[in-house]
Amino acid sequence: MKVMVGGTFDPLHIGHQHLLTRAFMTAGPGGHVVIGLSSDSFASRKQHPVRSYEVRFAELTNWIASKKFEATYEIEELFDQFGSALTQDFDALVVSHETFPVGNLINAKRKEMGKNMVDLYQIQCVMAKDGKVVSSTRIYRGEINRYGEPVSEEMFSGAESCRKE
Repeated sequence: MKVMVGGTFDPLHIGHQHLLTRAFMTAGPGGHVVIGLSSDSFASRKQHPVRSYEVRFAELTNWIASKKFEATYEIEELFDQFGSALTQDFDALVVSHETFPVGNLINAKRKEMGKNMVDLYQIQCVMAKDGKVVSSTRIYRGEINRYGEPVSEEMFSGAESCRKE
């Protein structure tokens, strides 16, 4: 099975790892995963600082190598929210609650182009120890680390649930 997934992956946190693991599990042994990694220009839309494409690429490939997944993979640079998802033939797209609407948009555009629609697999949010969603923004704010652990005990006030789209 050929699966696509995309993101900025900075820093590569436990939520990203969950997303990527799901992509590799969905592809299965002998499958292939295409990982779209946001270009520096596309990533600049983020509200927090983003490390260079080269640094994020290296961190991503090192993490994947440490996991010994059974599917092969490639990383393509994303210059927009679609990448090659509109033109490539593939079977499934793995998304988060934040990117589920983009998955639906990709399918709508593929349908308009006469391409087959793809299955969407939405992962569950990964919650930090403080009960809030793990996110890069929270990590850059210094609220949590990449494993969802609070940086200070003050972070345990008020829990926010994962929104379902």
